Amino acid sequence: MLPVDETWHALRVTPIREVRRRAAIVSELTFHKPTMVDAAERFAWDDNGGQSTLWHFLADGRALLLTFGPEADLSVGWDQYAAQEALYGDVPEDLVRLVRDRPASNAAGNVTDVPTGRTIHWACGVFWFDGEQWRVAEGLLDHCDRTGVDPMIGSEFVYCLDVYRFGQDFVTPEAVVADTEHGWYVDADEGDELTAVQEIFARYGDAGRPPGLGAYCDLS
Repeated sequence: MLPVDETWHALRVTPIREVRRRAAIVSELTFHKPTMVDAAERFAWDDNGGQSTLWHFLADGRALLLTFGPEADLSVGWDQYAAQEALYGDVPEDLVRLVRDRPASNAAGNVTDVPTGRTIHWACGVFWFDGEQWRVAEGLLDHCDRTGVDPMIGSEFVYCLDVYRFGQDFVTPEAVVADTEHGWYVDADEGDELTAVQEIFARYGDAGRPPGLGAYCDLS
């Protein structure tokens, strides 16, 4: 696991196409079926212990990244809607709309505004890509300035991004099949696991040869 500063730097220097590729592969390998949310493609990961990562990628090159840990310093109560919404401060509204009033899942719990029933996805870390660079949500930074919480430590950022190996070689299909510790999900008959994993990787190309992905081919 890389240190905090190295993990943030590694994400920022990784081309957004490669970020999306790794997010997509990890999502499938951990039994989170990629889905469309309005015009965005969503990928997820969770560790079966409460920590999770949620990605949304838009065809215009922007992205939204959420990290969550139930015991993290930046975790709010399930009914503290205003506090949670404030952490999204300064993120473009069309990105926030992707996580507002959406169904909950293992990788995306909801904080509820009890009087109105409105919801927004639970998140300790709120980060977004503006088409050129990754940013930390100003609302999150403002909260950390007031409370003295480190935004990267309090958001479980390093732990939640460790599986993606930014700044390092990504896992190979062979390594996935051989790894019995990380809970990779392989939907295949015994003996066919490697072929199934290779097919997942092939769907998303490799770091130097992206496949045809419709509008997402424009990401760089």
